Amino acid sequence: MTRYAFFSTMLCAGLATSVPAQAQQVTDAHVQELIRAAAERVGAQTGAPSGAPARGGGTDARPTVALTLDDAVKLALERNLDIAVQRLNPATFDYSIANLRASYRPALTSQLSHVANTNPSTQTISGAAAGTGIEQGVTTYNGGITQNIRWGGGSFLAQLNNNKQTTTSLTALFNPAFNTNWAAQYTQPLLRNFKIDNTRQQLAITRLNQDISEIQLQASIINIVSNVRNAYWDLLFATQSVEVAKRSVELAERLVRDNQTRVEIGTMAPIDVVQAQSQSATQRQNLAVAEGTRRTNELSLKRLIVAGTQDPNWNAAIVPADQPEFAPQPIDIAAAVKRALENRTDLQQAKKNLQVNDTTLKYLNNQTLPQADLVARYGLIGQGGTQYITSGTGINRVVTGEIPGGYGDALSSLFNRNYPTWTMQLNVTYPIGTSAADATVARARVQVNQVEAQLKQIELQIATDVTNAATNVQNGVERVEATQAAREFAQRTLEAEQSKFEVGMSTNYFVVQAQRDLATAQNNELQAVLAYRKALVELERLQQTSLSTSNITILGR
Repeated sequence: MTRYAFFSTMLCAGLATSVPAQAQQVTDAHVQELIRAAAERVGAQTGAPSGAPARGGGTDARPTVALTLDDAVKLALERNLDIAVQRLNPATFDYSIANLRASYRPALTSQLSHVANTNPSTQTISGAAAGTGIEQGVTTYNGGITQNIRWGGGSFLAQLNNNKQTTTSLTALFNPAFNTNWAAQYTQPLLRNFKIDNTRQQLAITRLNQDISEIQLQASIINIVSNVRNAYWDLLFATQSVEVAKRSVELAERLVRDNQTRVEIGTMAPIDVVQAQSQSATQRQNLAVAEGTRRTNELSLKRLIVAGTQDPNWNAAIVPADQPEFAPQPIDIAAAVKRALENRTDLQQAKKNLQVNDTTLKYLNNQTLPQADLVARYGLIGQGGTQYITSGTGINRVVTGEIPGGYGDALSSLFNRNYPTWTMQLNVTYPIGTSAADATVARARVQVNQVEAQLKQIELQIATDVTNAATNVQNGVERVEATQAAREFAQRTLEAEQSKFEVGMSTNYFVVQAQRDLATAQNNELQAVLAYRKALVELERLQQTSLSTSNITILGR
């Protein structure tokens, strides 16, 4: 026996035992009472209550994670892969700056060598007889220090050179002979490269580029926080849309059951059930679409708040815990534009680019100056070793004695400044006519003017964007208020149609139409509130205030 046959049997039995068929007057109230009784009996037979909510999409066996909006933003800041990549960019400039600064650190130099050679004697002054060779050896051990000076662009050089010479020539006064000399030199540019040179220009530009990289990181964080908020609201309203769709399915199925009961007792034509079933099928289709949208929006949010597919939240079901509150906020457009001009990262980046161009222009202007370098050098010479006592000259020269000596004697004569030397010179180079640097300076000036014009363009665009966003927020308030009123009216209309339908004053068509209107009004209200929330997010993003409203602080370097 089908449940519809069961309906018919039970209702007939009830009518037969109540009053004689020929005398019975079936009133509308009595029919409604019978409908409710039959619905309860059918619900008991099928194991489901008559008012049970419809379910769609099957059961979800995934673990559930309830997230507030603040939790979602926090997860994004901790785990978002785009932010993780951007965070590495400013650090790369640290190595570039360290590399440039290394040019101003002192550098030690050294040389250690030994040279030995034998040369034939060709003259009497060579100190050896013809046909014999003169053996000579030189051992060198030098050391020094060099350093570029950051202030003024000068350079410093200090060297201590030493060598030990041995020879078989009879003309030598010392054998072995120790020679040492010490020299210090300082070179100072007076015009070109005095205020700025290539290294200092690159150092300044690299620092500015690091600042730009940090600004870009801040902009990336702001955009991602805004995207997380929008994705969170999208998921929340998609979840609410699913609930609205479920309630619509429930209403449609309740109407189907009521109509089937009316057909069973003979107060409604079977064709009316088809219309209600069509509405139920449509609402189930809408529920499936809403479920699909919810899953898509859930995936979009996960993309922003997980660190990869191994993240626990990747395989969990995200349930928004916050509830949207519609509280219209007053908008001060002038104050919003002012905050945007103070905080916008694109404007800050443009200003840093202007500083980069100014630095380059300053360097290029300096390169058009004459090259004038002042060079100061001071040196000392020391000598020591074993000294020969001789008699005779040329090849007849004979060593009669020695005075012992060594490297210490050379250092002693060096420190006593027995043989000082000093030099002071000025080197000047001046190009005749127009140089390539002049053309480069002219081009750099054009670029500076171009960036200044871009700054004004960005400021105007910021004012326009913020004004439009503020207008959208104000329009959103009006839209939400209108959709709320429409939803309340649709709710009252459905209640009225259902009441009239129960007493026979309305038709199945009007009830179905009222159900559709209510579902549409509820979705319109959700979309309006969603648009309003996202308009607020966009206004904060355009002002670059989304971090401050979330109490997020980016620490500077």
